[in-house]
Amino acid sequence: MKALRFNAELRMVRDAPLPRRAGEALVQVISAGICNTDLEIVKGYAGFQGTLGHEFVGRVAESPDASITGRRVVGEINAGCGECTRCRTGDARHCAGRTVLGIKGRDGAFAEFLSLPVRNLIRIPDGLSDEAAVFVEPFAAALQIIDQVSIGPGSNVAVIGDGKLAQLVVRAISHTGCRTLVLGKHEFKLALAARSGARTQLVNNLEATTGELLSEQADQVDVAIEASGSATGLPLALSLVRPRGTVVLKSTHHSPTELQMAAVVVNEITIVGSRCGRFGPAIDLLAGEGVDLSDLISARFPLDDGVAAFHKAGDPSSMKVIINVA
Repeated sequence: MKALRFNAELRMVRDAPLPRRAGEALVQVISAGICNTDLEIVKGYAGFQGTLGHEFVGRVAESPDASITGRRVVGEINAGCGECTRCRTGDARHCAGRTVLGIKGRDGAFAEFLSLPVRNLIRIPDGLSDEAAVFVEPFAAALQIIDQVSIGPGSNVAVIGDGKLAQLVVRAISHTGCRTLVLGKHEFKLALAARSGARTQLVNNLEATTGELLSEQADQVDVAIEASGSATGLPLALSLVRPRGTVVLKSTHHSPTELQMAAVVVNEITIVGSRCGRFGPAIDLLAGEGVDLSDLISARFPLDDGVAAFHKAGDPSSMKVIINVA
């Protein structure tokens, strides 16, 4: 089968074996999205080698559960061992022996087929388009913030960054009624964030001083969400959040982050790591009329042009790039 694989370099292959795993479903990939994690992997993040991709929609080709064969599905990307305490209590995302689709120990979605346990697959409504379904996994990750941190109509929230992840975060938290300030480097991306009711501030350098960034804001924020994909994002978030406020870390990147931790102690800041989220709420919102993410799609490429798709996705002018497979 055809697959976009990474092993020191990114290249298309046409002789990859079908990724059959005993007891799992084989899914024919329809479309898959490129995210910042994929871009960081080709820089060395996570040490992964193999087929990339974890944001996907597909159709079940083979399954131990015949009832889902032929159905369109998305998939929870973390596949736990199924036997440890965390898996038995429903927390396969933190199973020490887990594999992660296109990220850790498991070939991913930039291929004609992928394999996942049946329990990881979630059927999607007929009315949800393939392109909208590609956003289920990353939008669920954005919604995870609301499950972890109290954000409501009285909350002041800053989102650091204006890229793909930051845009999803802004749209996820907009449903809470909070006051949102988005800090970014690109005017057209900030304009996208403004569509969700956020105030925006253009900054030429994400290491700018707190005073410059808060020039139009009376107080420091209650919650600062780091979604820039940059090592400078966390120090900036810490400079913006009020004493006893919360910093949420959403982005992953290969480069190390230098940080003076004294302010965290003195100001009693809570730092929350936030990764994957529940698919159900994301599907419900995307299938309704309140969330349309189509304006975040910059380009679409066939799988044969997967390397070119990665180059496009890495361009600062791009948002979501989708690879159409089937």
